[in-house]
Amino acid sequence: MNQRIGKWSLRFSEAPFIISEASIVGTKEGGGPLGGLFDMVGKDDKFGQNTWEEAESSMQADALSMALGKAKRRPEDIDYVFAGDLLGQSMATTFGLEKFKIPLFGVYGACSTCGETLSLAAAFTAAGYGDYIAAVTSSHFGSAEKQFRFPNQYANQRPICATWTVTGSGAFILSKNKKTGKDADKLNEESDKSYDVMIEGITTGTVVDYGIKDSMNMGAAMAPAACEVIVNHMKDFGRNPSYYDCIVTGDLGEVGHTILVDLCRQKGVDISNEHEDCGIKIFDAVNQNTGSGGSGCGCSATVLASYYIPKLRRGELKKILFIPTGALLSPVSFNEGDTVPGIAHGVVLEACDNNK
Repeated sequence: MNQRIGKWSLRFSEAPFIISEASIVGTKEGGGPLGGLFDMVGKDDKFGQNTWEEAESSMQADALSMALGKAKRRPEDIDYVFAGDLLGQSMATTFGLEKFKIPLFGVYGACSTCGETLSLAAAFTAAGYGDYIAAVTSSHFGSAEKQFRFPNQYANQRPICATWTVTGSGAFILSKNKKTGKDADKLNEESDKSYDVMIEGITTGTVVDYGIKDSMNMGAAMAPAACEVIVNHMKDFGRNPSYYDCIVTGDLGEVGHTILVDLCRQKGVDISNEHEDCGIKIFDAVNQNTGSGGSGCGCSATVLASYYIPKLRRGELKKILFIPTGALLSPVSFNEGDTVPGIAHGVVLEACDNNK
């Protein structure tokens, strides 16, 4: 069966399931509105390590270990892992996952990496290339600020449009087989009582560049790419935004949210009633002084794992379009005066009755 629909999308004829997920965050995230939902909150943001980079690797290792434990699987059961982070040469992933000895595809999509890893893991699973495939990503405020912006000790002022890089890691285990049927082990007695979480399809993004040069305004840089994915997705799948309970972007923040709604409306797609953003949900922007909201690979990954997937498992949500967003800048491109292109990737998540 031809699984490709339109130019940008795949609808899987044998859709894979997310059978487990795990989330780990830092202290600031643990003190936010979703603090009680994460699987683990670090006692400090170095997670017992000597450097921020080592802390990020530790988060990835712990997140994958927890996801494996929930799925009752061992590392040797996993056929492939798709993983990435924000750092040069994906060093958090390299050092974090090396001990697992799982065949690894290193992925870089900036803050959209969770969408990219889930898309690739879903495609591999649906194609039958493995029985169990993992998707992992992370970010860390300290390591990201050091690489992309100013040393933390510089104490520079942050404009209101700036977002706060989330210290966190999310891991997901995918399989063609449902985990939560009536005769299967329960991952969680409360959240896994009625519904499995299926990835129905994906819409792959393209690089979109509106000429933004302000590295502090990630929402403006990424919103056009999210708009592109949303418009292309609706066209490919023949749907309207109201088909979904919510359309969830990764880390646009308040500024990016406003821009995205306006851009989509200009293209004839009104998402004002459906749009939500992980970067807005993870922090109390006023009381935590996080500006426009949260960002980073770990933002969308941890909010998806801790907030949205449990809602799907409980049947509180039936269908969501999940769109992590990324700003494709590097220290080199920024210092040479280049623009900040954006990219986004769409993943369709659906709650399915596990008794059917």
